[in-house]
Amino acid sequence: MTSKTDEALGYEQARDELIEVVRRLEAGGTTLEESLALWERGEELARVCRTWLEGARKRLDAALAKESEEGAEGSG
Repeated sequence: MTSKTDEALGYEQARDELIEVVRRLEAGGTTLEESLALWERGEELARVCRTWLEGARKRLDAALAKESEEGAEGSG
């Protein structure tokens, strides 16, 4: 489950927080409960990043398709 706050995160914010979560998990020294909470947060942040990247890919694909259509119309 993702909170509204997560939905409002920008890509860079989510990525930076995800990097920090991974760093903390790799460093160790946390309890099992803390590790699980970090893991869950990391999964949420990864989903936010993935959503942003998928949206960017769709925008790029649409721009490339439009450019291709305009090029085809101009050459005919």
